[in-house]
Amino acid sequence: MFARLHEDILSVKERDPAARSSFEVFFCYPGLHAIWFHRISHWFWTREFFFLGRLMSHLGRFFTGIEIHPGATIGRRLFIDHGMGVVIGETAEIGNDVTIYHGVTLGGVSLEKKKRHPTIEDNVVIGSGAKVLGPFTVKEGAKIGSNSVVVKEVPANATVVGIPGRAVMAAEKPKEKSDFEHGTLPDPEAKAISCLFDQIRELERKYSELAAEHAALRSKVDSTR
Repeated sequence: MFARLHEDILSVKERDPAARSSFEVFFCYPGLHAIWFHRISHWFWTREFFFLGRLMSHLGRFFTGIEIHPGATIGRRLFIDHGMGVVIGETAEIGNDVTIYHGVTLGGVSLEKKKRHPTIEDNVVIGSGAKVLGPFTVKEGAKIGSNSVVVKEVPANATVVGIPGRAVMAAEKPKEKSDFEHGTLPDPEAKAISCLFDQIRELERKYSELAAEHAALRSKVDSTR
């Protein structure tokens, strides 16, 4: 148990440059406290002590502002940064080394008693205010931009932004953890403008070639007169 707690604290220190000490992380990080509350509530839930599971989940919500249903499945080293307003539904499944920012919802769009919340694979990053709604999979290494609304499957290592969420960057080899910066999501408008400039430069190049050929032909014609 203590080894798992130590792993949780180290995970926060690795991913949050504001974390100055293990002591500070232990006492002052509500995202970490919410995960610890969830482990207890999930233990009760899986043993069919449903009321105690919900009660522990409710206490976790009261103290941290983060609501995690006791039925949700959470892997190792989940980092909930800031965390206020995060909601994780009953059938949500979260892999290892996932990062979630404040205001995120892993929600459902169905009232049926079946799998209705998303599956988040390893090393996914979900930006603040994003809504991931439905029983689909966000595959390994994907990044979801702030305030995006995602309602369909996200490919591995893709970056998704907008409402509804759409991929703005093709899947690529994932970066090492030490190279990751959560402020590097692409700007789709800037990317479109950059593409237009590339096309203009290509047109200018072709025009220069045609103008040179035209001048050469005209010089030949003039020389034969």
